[in-house]
Amino acid sequence: MTEPAPLIVERQGAVVRLILNRPAAGNAIDVALAKALMEAAIDCDEDPTVRCVVLTGAGRMFCVGGDVKLFASAGERIPHLLKELTSYLHSAVSRLARMQKPLITVVNGPAAGAGFSLALLGDIALASPSASFTLAYGKLGLSPDGGSTWLLPRLIGLRNAQELMLTDPTLSAARAAELGLVTRVCDAEDAGTEASLSHQAEQLADQLSRSAVGAWGRTRELLLGAYGASLEAHLEAEARAIALAGRAAESREGISAFVARRPAEFISAT
Repeated sequence: MTEPAPLIVERQGAVVRLILNRPAAGNAIDVALAKALMEAAIDCDEDPTVRCVVLTGAGRMFCVGGDVKLFASAGERIPHLLKELTSYLHSAVSRLARMQKPLITVVNGPAAGAGFSLALLGDIALASPSASFTLAYGKLGLSPDGGSTWLLPRLIGLRNAQELMLTDPTLSAARAAELGLVTRVCDAEDAGTEASLSHQAEQLADQLSRSAVGAWGRTRELLLGAYGASLEAHLEAEARAIALAGRAAESREGISAFVARRPAEFISAT
C-alpha cells in the first residue's frame, strides 16, 4: 500500500495551501516531510503566479515537532539524523520567511518543538481555540531548532523568550495571542460562524493574493533586516526599496486607482 504524501499541496487561484500530512503522528516532522516542505517552499518562492501561501496541519494537530520515535530508533546515528533533518527544515524555513509573497500560518491544534517555530513563521498567524504552544526541547535534552531562537526574541522580547525557553510552559491559544505569538484566535470550526478558522484563513488569503504582492515582498525584506542594521543603513534600504517599487506596474496601478477613487487591480498589473 502506497504511503500518503507527507505534505499536501493544494492550489486555488493564486493561493497555495501547504498541509502537513502525518496526522496519525501529530504531523511530526521526519526527513521526508522536511524535504517535501523544502521543495514546496522553493516552488512557491520561484513561481511568480503564486501570490499567497497558507501553512496548516492535517487532522487535530498543527505539528508536534520532530519525530521523537525516529530519534529514538536512530541510536548512535542521531547526530547525523538531526543534521539531515535540520538541513531540509531550515532551508524550508528560510525560503518561507524570505519569499516575495505573504505567508499565513493556520494553527489548527497543538504546536510543539519545530512545529512551534513553523507556527510563528507566518506574517499573519491564526489560531484555533484548541491550539496550544510549547517548545518542549528541554524535556528531550535538546536545544531549539526551526528558527525559534531567532523568531521569539523578535516577537516577544528577549526576557519573555528566555522565560519560555527555560520554563517550557504549555501556552493556550489565548495566552499566545496576549504575548504576540499569534495574530488572533478564531472561533472553533463547529461554531458555524463567519469567524471560523478556515473561513477567516480563506478570506484573508484571497485578500492578500489580490494585494500589491511585489511591494509586500520588499516590505518583508525590510522587516527581516530591521534588527540587524543601523538606523541609517535601514533608511537607505527603505529608500532603495520604495524607489524600486515605484518602477513596478503595481505602484502605477495603485496610484492611478487611488487618484481615480476605484479599487486597485494589482493582479492584472503584475
